[in-house]
Amino acid sequence: MLAIAERYLESRAEHFGSDIEVVILTDLTIKKPYGNIYDYQSKEYVLTGNFNKSLVGNANFLIEKNSGRVVSFGTAGSLESYIEDYEKGILTPTLTRYWYPDEDRFDYK
Repeated sequence: MLAIAERYLESRAEHFGSDIEVVILTDLTIKKPYGNIYDYQSKEYVLTGNFNKSLVGNANFLIEKNSGRVVSFGTAGSLESYIEDYEKGILTPTLTRYWYPDEDRFDYK
């Protein structure tokens, strides 16, 4: 799942900017029976603590254990509320909610 998480962030590299290296904060990984939830940040911020080098609007995401599909959470609510909505099957659809690693594509379902 970690390899898929890394590929997902690589696919979003243009979103961060070409000069920003992003790292997964593995010590903050949340393990659930259905998959792992990852958090990430700019490498420079992690190494220096310089807030000016931090990412803004970086939402946690889930890698589903059975399918490998990435489920992107948002930043408008708390992580707990996104997890709860996922578990209830009521996440609000968005065009970039799901990323399919085998096809390198986003979808709303």
